[in-house]
Order: sequence, then C-alpha cells, then structure tokens
Amino acid sequence: MRKVFDIRLLFCIGIIQLLGVSIFAQAQPEILATAKGHSIAISDLSPATRNLIESSPETIAKIRSGLLDQMIGEELLAAEAKARGTDPAKLAIDISSKAPSPTETEISAVYQSNLAALQNKPLKDVREQIVSYLKNEAGQQEFSKFIDSLRAKYKIVNSKNVNAPKLLPTDILVTVNGKPITARDFEQKNKFDLFEVRAQISDQVLGELYSQLYSALVLDEAAAQGVDAGTIIAREVSNKMHDYTDSERAELEGAFQERLFTKYNVKVLYEEPQPIARDISVGTSPSTGPATAPVTIVMFSDFQCPACSAAHPILKKVMAEYAGKIRFVVRNYPLTNRHDHAMRAALAAAAARAQGKFFEYIDVLYTHQDALDDASLRRYASEQGLNMKQFELDFNSEKTAADIRRDVADGDSYKLGGTPSIFVNGVLARDLSASGLRRTIDRAIKK
Repeated sequence: MRKVFDIRLLFCIGIIQLLGVSIFAQAQPEILATAKGHSIAISDLSPATRNLIESSPETIAKIRSGLLDQMIGEELLAAEAKARGTDPAKLAIDISSKAPSPTETEISAVYQSNLAALQNKPLKDVREQIVSYLKNEAGQQEFSKFIDSLRAKYKIVNSKNVNAPKLLPTDILVTVNGKPITARDFEQKNKFDLFEVRAQISDQVLGELYSQLYSALVLDEAAAQGVDAGTIIAREVSNKMHDYTDSERAELEGAFQERLFTKYNVKVLYEEPQPIARDISVGTSPSTGPATAPVTIVMFSDFQCPACSAAHPILKKVMAEYAGKIRFVVRNYPLTNRHDHAMRAALAAAAARAQGKFFEYIDVLYTHQDALDDASLRRYASEQGLNMKQFELDFNSEKTAADIRRDVADGDSYKLGGTPSIFVNGVLARDLSASGLRRTIDRAIKK
C-alpha cells in the first residue's frame, strides 16, 4: 500500500472486484494446444479456468459498465469542483478527509484478522499501517456517498449502451452536465485497464496449459528413456543445481521445458491479447547499455522488496545474452507503507549513483535486504570506496528526495500494481522467469 492520492482510485471500490474476475475478449478454439501425441481442449482445463472462459461475456459487460460509471463520477466531480472554485483533486481530498478516524475496536479487529500477513508483529509496530488502511477505506466510502449525491444535482443523459455491438468512435454514450463521453473517449481512457483484465485471464490459461504439457511430456521423455519421471527431473534439474535457490530451480525447469516443447513440437493455439505499449519515461534515471539500443527495459523497483531481489539477478543474466541490444533503466518505486527502509535505501542508491557506483550499490542492497538501516547503508557505501562526505550530503539532499518522488509520481500515473514492474519497450513484462523475459525481449526485437 502507498500513501498516494489518485482520484481514479476513489471511483474503483466496485471496479476492483470486477477486475479481479477474468474476462475473455476473443473467441478461442476448442483445442488450445497440441504436442506430439497430445492435445489439450477447453474441456481438459480445471473447472475454475473453464468458468473464466464461459463467463467472460457477462463479466466483460459488467466491467465496461463499471468503468463508464467511473468516468461519469469523474465528470461529476469536475463539475462540482468548478462550481466551488477549486480543483477536483483538492475537492476529493477534502471530502475523503471528512471520514471519521478508526476506533480502537476496528484497529484491533483488522490486526487480529491479518496477523499472518503482518508477520505476527506487535500491534504497536504496525498500528500506523493499519490506521492508514482504515482511513483510506473510510475515505473511499465518504467519497462514494458524495458522488452519489452529485448524481441528483447534475443532469446525466444516457445515449448508447457501452456494451452495444458495432459502436462507432463518435457515438455518444452519455452526457454529463452538458459534456458528452464518446465511445472513443471510453476506449482510449480505459484501454490499459481492459487489457490488464484480458492479460490476467491469459496468464491463468497459459499457466495451466504449460503445466499440463510439461507434466505430460516429462512422462513421455521418461518412457522414451526407460526411466521414471523422478529420474528425468533429477537429471535435468536437481543434479544441475549449484546454489539451490528457488530462482535457480525455476530457470533450470524453464530451460528443460523449452527443450521438451521443441522436441515434441508443442503448438499453442490459444490466442493471447496483443500487448499494449505505454509511453514510459526514462528521464535522467540511471541506465546501462547503449542509448541507441533497439530495446529499452525500465524496471520500477523497491530495494527492500523480496520480489525485486529475486527478479533482478534473473533479469541481469537474461540481458547479458543480448549484448549491445538492451538499454537498462532503473526507476524508484519504494513501497513506503510496507517497507520501512525502502525510501532511505533509494536515497542511498541515488547518492552512490552521484559517484558512479549505482549498479554496484544496488547489487549490495538486493543481497542485504535484512540490513537496510542507515548505518548499514553507510557501511555499504564505505565498502564501495565512496567519498563518505559527499555520500552523506547526497544521501540527505532534498534534490535527491525530489528525484525519487518524481519516479514515484510517474509510477503512480502508470498505475503500477507493485514491484518489480518491468517494461520492455513500454510493454509490461508479465512472466519474470528467464524464459518469460526472453520471450518478451525477443518479441520487442522482432517489432
């Protein structure tokens, strides 16, 4: 969770739950994948995944209706802000701040219900986080009631159903206080949200397809060699491990899967939604690799985030396979409500960058996430041979902090779901395994 104000978030109480329900934008073939001696049909999928496909038309209609309702709410807020001589963001903050503070009973209830997620920390250590969460929830409810009151104040004229077939871009869906919202307006504003939902279902379907194919082909390969599946896995994965980390096992399994898929001529007939590239700014952020490289990878990272620590070495290893073809840019997205040392770690990394040691320094941060207090951050700088007087000035500089806040603001504008968020030529990488990153990079190079 982040302490950030985004008007759109206040309209999303109902939408977020809908976005969690998968949708399927295009008709899919009955046979979703084939391999030598195998075919996987929709009927072979788990009941949960089949339901995602079958319920898609109704689900997508609900989501589109909800997103249009969100746009109506934004126009109502803009109209009321103009009437009051203020701006929409300030008005939204003023309304949301009227929500009552949480009671001790409410705080205790949230604490008890989330002990495991809070790692059984004492209440005093997580109290601020819980209070922030409850205030945000109450503020959203207050804001929702306010928007409902504006619906009676301003004229809303519905014209065409957002889910009507064959809508023209110029078709007016609704007019709010005299301002029309066209089909083009709707599609343009919500294209990333709608793609994200399609991508979520795609991730689940492909994940299940790959898992079924891999399991079947391991058995086939074992039979071909006259051994059992356990022997094959040991030979191709377990016995090749050196570090015995989860990331190492995942990479070895991924490489073995690729070999099996090639040998047994796997063909995936399921159609993924076409990725949508965003205009991701790199600004003056730290980078490595040629500025003219055909592929630019931008990673929004939190140096205290375990997932970032896991993804970073995999990404580095994959990028090394594309010498001269990749420019790698790192931007900050510290999750300060979750990681208490994330902001200071980002400041320290920026201070190291000022002395040309950014990438060396963040390698240390990722591998020492259990010790990111200020004393440790200074020790790492000293061990890197940095000028400590200059490091201290940059570490505590308002300019350094402003640069990081600028990264955060950009990340919020892209509606990042968390960290790491890795963009390859503007396309969000969804599979952060080595094989998944290679596929995303290869696709970018081909384009």
